Amino acid sequence: MVLFLPLVGVRPVQAQVDEGQLGAWYMLFWSARAGQSPLGVQGDVQFRNWDTLGDLEQLLVRAGIMLHPSASGASFTLGAAHVTSGTFGSDASTSSEFRLYQEALFPQQVGGRAAVRHRLRTEQRWVEGQDVRTRLRYAVFIDLPLNSPRVAPGAWYLAAYDEVFINGETDVGQGQTVRRFDRNRLYGALGLMPRAGYRIQAGYMLQSTATIHKGQVQLSLHRSF
Repeated sequence: MVLFLPLVGVRPVQAQVDEGQLGAWYMLFWSARAGQSPLGVQGDVQFRNWDTLGDLEQLLVRAGIMLHPSASGASFTLGAAHVTSGTFGSDASTSSEFRLYQEALFPQQVGGRAAVRHRLRTEQRWVEGQDVRTRLRYAVFIDLPLNSPRVAPGAWYLAAYDEVFINGETDVGQGQTVRRFDRNRLYGALGLMPRAGYRIQAGYMLQSTATIHKGQVQLSLHRSF
């Protein structure tokens, strides 16, 4: 959706990050329901680059088990993720992170047209070279169809979200500290649902920490079964 170890402020390499260089994230999101069962699975793979391609920022692989307890559309997820973080520039060194996460997602229809989703996520993070850490994330997502009343097959839509990340601890061990405010992500995109179960989005996301503001182009495929 928190992650970016090179941006968190525990490494001296952060001063070398070129904020003016456009990055690119290529992402696959998927979800599946077990028939009429309230259970399902979801996950994503994200290939994030400091530039448009070739300078690895992060490779994130995540998956979880979902519960849909009622017809309201709310869902709850327990999952895990592995993150490989790269270093900006010619340095090819990487670090790794394993995390567990718990998530609650609540949909909301606004004005008869806009589809809004509120997501609350907590994370327990095992970052290489640090003590176990926690983080809290809140995001609000909005999809606004352009050529139909709902996002349905054949519909074009505008997508936007804002997500804030708060660190649970500021002392992360071995003399390293981070700020309570971790980062904010602001995103806007144009989306298309070419057919049922598929969405494609192309957009731009600005990620801001207390010291760095960097933009990324985002291309994503969303597949539901």
